[in-house]
Formats: sequence, structure tokens, C-alpha cells
Amino acid sequence: MTEHKAIPHVSVNYACNGSSKKTNELGMRAMQERAYEKRGEQYLLIKSPPASGKSRALMFIALDKLHNQGLKQAIIVVPEKSIGSSFHDEPLSQFGFWADWHVAPKWNLCDALGEDGGKVKSVKAFLDSDDRVLVCTHATLRFAVDRFGIEAFDNRLIAVDEFHHVSANPDNKLGTHLGQLIERDKAHIVAMTGSYFRGDAEAVLSPQDESKFETVTYTYYEQLNGYEYLKTLDIGYYFYSGAYSEEILSVLDPNEKTIIHIPNVNSRESTKDKIKEVEHIIEELGDWQGVDPDTGFHLVKTAEGRVLRIADLVDDEIKRDKVTTSLKRVETNGNRDFVDIIIALGMAKEGFDWIWCEHALTVGYRASLTEIIQIIGRTTRDAKGKTHARFTNLIAEPDATEEAVTDAVNDTLKAIAASLLMEQVLAPRFNFTPKHPQSGPVDGYDYGAEGYKQDQSNVGFNEKTGQFHVEVKGLAEPKSEDAQRICQQDLNEVIATFVQDKPALEKGLFDKEMVPEELTQVRLGKIIKEKYPELDSEDQEAVRQHAIAALNLTQKAKEIVNNNGDDIKANTALIDGVRKFAMDVRDLDIDMIDRINPFSEAYAILAKSMSEESLKQVAAVIAGKRVNLSIEEARELAMRALKFKQERGRLPSLTAPDPWEKRMAEGIAFLQQKTIGANNG
Repeated sequence: MTEHKAIPHVSVNYACNGSSKKTNELGMRAMQERAYEKRGEQYLLIKSPPASGKSRALMFIALDKLHNQGLKQAIIVVPEKSIGSSFHDEPLSQFGFWADWHVAPKWNLCDALGEDGGKVKSVKAFLDSDDRVLVCTHATLRFAVDRFGIEAFDNRLIAVDEFHHVSANPDNKLGTHLGQLIERDKAHIVAMTGSYFRGDAEAVLSPQDESKFETVTYTYYEQLNGYEYLKTLDIGYYFYSGAYSEEILSVLDPNEKTIIHIPNVNSRESTKDKIKEVEHIIEELGDWQGVDPDTGFHLVKTAEGRVLRIADLVDDEIKRDKVTTSLKRVETNGNRDFVDIIIALGMAKEGFDWIWCEHALTVGYRASLTEIIQIIGRTTRDAKGKTHARFTNLIAEPDATEEAVTDAVNDTLKAIAASLLMEQVLAPRFNFTPKHPQSGPVDGYDYGAEGYKQDQSNVGFNEKTGQFHVEVKGLAEPKSEDAQRICQQDLNEVIATFVQDKPALEKGLFDKEMVPEELTQVRLGKIIKEKYPELDSEDQEAVRQHAIAALNLTQKAKEIVNNNGDDIKANTALIDGVRKFAMDVRDLDIDMIDRINPFSEAYAILAKSMSEESLKQVAAVIAGKRVNLSIEEARELAMRALKFKQERGRLPSLTAPDPWEKRMAEGIAFLQQKTIGANNG
């Protein structure tokens, strides 16, 4: 077995101040209280991490809408039946609230037998009844709307859990129905999601519909910083050669509570025999002692004499049902030693709650960033004695065949994109303001030991809200409400699209002649124009500047932490890194930020974690398909050149020593040549 160490792509440390678990006089935790303050909104979108208490927040809001806002009924919809248990009865009054949450057993259709299509009659019976709350799946609601029409849901609350399953794509029926509900404007909608983006990069709502929602955002940083026990979360990827099952113990620590997600049988990493893969993992862990007749868990004795309890969710359905039932027992979360390792394929992801999980070990790249964030969410529960959690993505290194190399390149780029985005999701939120002579400190922010300095750009941090205040010279401010909302709440959506853009990643990682502004201005500018066509050019530029500032400041802070880890306090590492970078450059300005390659630190870590030969193969594949300049890129460069002329009174020069000025001039020359060629043709 090859000796390797997983190299964390990002390691985030938290203060553990306990704030996110404290409750107010109504029994509400911090996120729930924040959401409840917006309970009067007709359309409410709650963005909050796994384990932050979204289900109970919805109970508080729904009860107020039913008792105090005149709504007739509340319909809670979840993506799959297993999540319906999150909305069973809760005695909220025991913790200070003025009512209890109650769902009559016959109206929790997730507990009922039969298929979604057969439960439509039950929905109609509920709508005609005087009962107040129904729980069903997304599919059941879709069938019901098709059968009874949108008007049947007037004066009712429709609460959509795991809202990222919805899409503005016309083929997404639930998304279409929600658009119709919003257009009719006679129902209330509460949408909840633990994912801040869609992995397939499709919008969840149309811009017109999204603008009607009041958003409550509770960040990962706030959630984890306010825990009692969990202090550190690592996100890493690990490259292997050969069969993953031969090398999995290089990153699997049997002493950690672990969920292993083996690859889909159609994926490149799969051996095409999932049963044998599980058997091999079990054999690698120790000597099989049999199956516990009570739970169906495998019992495996390690070389140290410890007996591991392993839940196999990959086996055939009859055996798996017993294991699944066992994992629903209260002992799963009540007894740390009830189960040690869970091996799954399509299960144990969204909605699966095992508070002791310390390591999510995933083989092969998953199709969407949403799925990855859901898997990571399995580790981010707070539990007594659990101080560290990690996510590791095992990715196959390329082999000799060109087809496999191409697949490996794609998987590698996707894994890097996921890591880059998770760094943003896990970091504190950035609030950027332009630096002016009249600028001053903002209340609630700590500007470091020397305090706020009038003569330079400042970085402040608010420990309570988990937010940065960063002053940037030359920063464009968003003017419209939509642009302001994007800059305040949705920069991660922009960054998600950017880091998933293969041309940008390929250039940033492997093109040594690339000028950073080609990515930060041209490529990101194009992405924002396509993503937000309703914004004018000034607002598009403001969104671009805010997004690249957030991404590049996180990357520079990570670089400083990686290079100066011993000199930086663990629980404030990222904060200190951002501050140190701002102090080192003295004055942050947007031109300087645009000159940073956002993918350079990712390449530095990739070079450490992948073998030199494989790295060369990946670079060769990307170089082989590189196009020097496209028409679209040339047009964007020409537009940037016009802005250059407005500021400096001349066009960029092909002989300029500044590589960015030279690149803009090349864009103009490229278009001129194309025009000449077209005229001559």
C-alpha cells in the first residue's frame, strides 16, 4: 500500500463560542430568531447550513402565519420521504414558544404507504379539511398542482425544504409551479436551503421572482463559530493510482467516525463491482467477525484488537433495509459507539443526521457542488468530544490512455473548483466599501491592535456577525437594488459560476503566459454579463469587482496562513491572513486585486498533492486544446481598451512593458485582422 498523506486544500478554524446553540426566551437559536423576525414576509428565502435548525425555524414561522396572519393551512414539502420525519410533532411550548407544533399522523404523507402519485387524493382531502398542516414530498405537490390547479393553494403557506432542488428551467415542474404561485400572488412561500448555489449552475428562480423574496442568510462561519465543540474543518483532495480500494486506508483512519461514499458504478473510479469494493474495504480494515443480528452491522476486528461496527448501505435491498432501520434508532446519535463507519453509494447524504461523523470520505468527483456541500454537511454537526471534522475527495490520477487523461483533467478541475468554492462558503462574509478621504470606521468592527487608520485601507472584523469590512481604493459601488443584493448576499453564486468555468480554471492553473486580468476582468466580466443581463454595465462591473475581491482576498489569506502557520493563531487564522495581506500591500486597490491570479494558490497545493508525472500529463492535455484568443475574448479586451483610453487618453500599445496593456492591444489587433479578413473574403 502506497504511503500518502492527504493534503488539506483548506483548513478552517473556529472559535467555539457557543453562540449558535444558545436559545432566547422563545426557545429559538440564533438563526431561528433571525428568520422569525421576517415572519411577516409573503416570500421568504432562508439560506442556512445543515444542522442550523431550519426545520424548527419553519415551525415557528408557520405557526405565526396560521394563528396571526390569517393563512388557512401550511403545506411543508421535502425532496424525499425520509426528511419528512424532521417535521414530526414538537412540544415548542416547553422551551418558551406560545404554541406546539402538531401534524396529524394521516397528514404526514411521508410516513404513509404508497407512491407519490397515489397520495394526491390525500392532498385534496387535506385542502377540504379544517386541519392546519400537511407534510409531503416535492413530487406529491407537483402531482397535486397538476390535478387541482394553482388556485387550490390560495391563502396557504407553501414551505419548500431543500429548495436547491427547484430550478427556473422550464423542464423543472416544481420550479414552474412555484413561478405560477408567485405570479398568482395569493399564497405565501417559505423556501429553505443549506446549499448556496446550484451545482449545475442553473438559477433557482428567475430574477423577477427572486427579487420578491426577502432573504435570511446565516453563514457557515456563524454556524460553526458558534458551536461548543467542533473547532476545525478540513477540506482536501487526494490523488491515487490503481484501484481506490487498494489505497483507501492511506486516508481512512478507523479511529474516526466516517461515512465512505463509494463511486457510482458508471464512474471512472468504479471497479464496476460495488459489492466486492465494499468487501475489500472491510477486509482492509481487519478480520470480519460476522454480522450483529440486532442491527445488521458488520463486526470487524482491527489489528489493535478493537471491534468496528460497520453499516453497509450498498448491499442488496433486503439486508440494507435492516441497516437503514437501525441507523434511524435514537442510539445512532445518542451513543457514540453505536456505529463506527458507514459505507454508502447513493444514501447518507442530504437530510442524513449522524452527529458523530468526523470524516466524509468520497471516492470520485460528484456531479454537482450542491451534492458536495450536502456531503460535507454530514460532518458539520456539533457533538461532545468532537473537535475536528474533515472531507476528503479521492480522485484517480490519469493513466496512459488519452481518454482517461481527459477524464482525469475534468475531475481534477471539478475538485479544485469545489475546494475553492467551499473556502468562500466557510469563510466570513466580506463587505467592501470604497476608500475615500472621508471614510471612517464602521460600528461593531475591530480594526486590529492599532485601530482604524485614516491614511490607508483598513480591514475590520465583526466577531458577532462573522463579517469583514474591507476598504478598497477605486472600488465601484452597486447602484440598483438587485446589484446591491448580489454584492451583499450572492457573491458566492458569482464565484461558483466563475470557478466552475473550465477555460478560466485551465488558464489560471496551467497557462504560464496568462495575464491575470484576462481572468479577473475579461473572463469574469463575460460570466457576469451572461448571469445578470438585467443589470446595466456599471452594476455588472461593480458585481465583478466585489466578487473578485472576495475570491482573491480569501486566496491570499490562505497563502499567508499556509506559509506562516506557526505565527498565526489557530482560531483566527483566516482573519489574521486577510489583515496581514492588507497591511503588507498597505493600500488595497481594485487594480492590484485584479492583478492576482485567483488560482495560483490552488496550483501550488495541486503540485504538492499530485505526482509530477501526472501533473505534466494534465498540463499537456490542457495545452493541447488551448486557443490563444477567441472572438468573444477579443471583443471584451477591446472594450477594456476603450476604458483604458478614456482614463489615459491613448489606446493600449502592443509594445507596452505592462503585460495587461499589451494583451488589450492584442485584442484590438485580433479584431482588426478579423475585419480585414472578412472584407477581403
